[in-house]
Amino acid sequence: MDRYKILIVDDEPDNLALLYRTLRGKYDIVKSTSPLAALDILKNDNFQGILSDHKMPEMDGVEFLKRCYEISPNTMRLLVTAYTDSGILIDAINYAKIYRYIKKPYNPDELMLVVQNALEYWQLKYDNVALVRDLKDLFAGTVMAIVEALDSKDSYTLGRSRRVTFYSVKIAKAMHLSPTTVGKIELAGLLHDIGMIGVSDDILAKVEKLTPDEYNEIKQHVNHSVKILDDIKQLKDVVEIIKFHHEFYDGTGYPYGMKGEEIPIGSRIIAVADAFDSLITPKIYRNQVSPREALNKIKQVVNKQFDPVVVDCFEQILPEIMRELRDVEKS
Repeated sequence: MDRYKILIVDDEPDNLALLYRTLRGKYDIVKSTSPLAALDILKNDNFQGILSDHKMPEMDGVEFLKRCYEISPNTMRLLVTAYTDSGILIDAINYAKIYRYIKKPYNPDELMLVVQNALEYWQLKYDNVALVRDLKDLFAGTVMAIVEALDSKDSYTLGRSRRVTFYSVKIAKAMHLSPTTVGKIELAGLLHDIGMIGVSDDILAKVEKLTPDEYNEIKQHVNHSVKILDDIKQLKDVVEIIKFHHEFYDGTGYPYGMKGEEIPIGSRIIAVADAFDSLITPKIYRNQVSPREALNKIKQVVNKQFDPVVVDCFEQILPEIMRELRDVEKS
């Protein structure tokens, strides 16, 4: 990006002019003496940074930057303040999600350095999102070809990867994970069972209870998935999600016996989505259960098999998910 765009807000014209003179040589600046007017500007334009004074009559800087976060969460927010009260700063960090605060009186060179660091951080996040988007474009054809091959293996796997991905992305977004993380979870959801290609068709189609050896072969699908994808260096983080999606929250899962938050958040999300889809999908040897019954079964093993935070989030968005699925079926 040639020049970053910054919105600066201060009700004192002299202070606003000083900020403007300090920053205009390097950045494109839009200024306002009114927080309310600045919010309207933000709704209609894109900014990489917002610099706000703290004490203003219409609303203070913390409240203003909090509203900015709600409108444009990816924009870097900086608070200029003469106060160092810990309560103010905690609110600014927790509610306004500020990157840094700048204490008055400030040195113009120090101000420039803080703004530069904030915008470099914004660029890093932007590049990461772009990387995931490029990866998705690059691998889309290959990924979908693999998914199609898996879907054709038997009736149980038909459409499963897409459904698990749909649930997983919904959960990840509801948990307010970063776009980069959501993108990786989406790819992991599509590929999480790719190793099933290496499992015998006879085992996948078996109606009777699996023998211990047959169950062990099913469990090997995780290792098969890793072997298939491990040489693609761009999918390193995606493979890490896939590798651990059968770990249990209490450490009794497989293949590594990891537990709690040692398990990547993407893996914990896919574990819930995977179990839910398995329960509501009809099988020859088991009756289909309703979405609510499936959720109740999952809740019975919260803290043992599943992360309680993920399950709670999934329960909150389940009505919305089922409405969306019904709308798709009708169309």
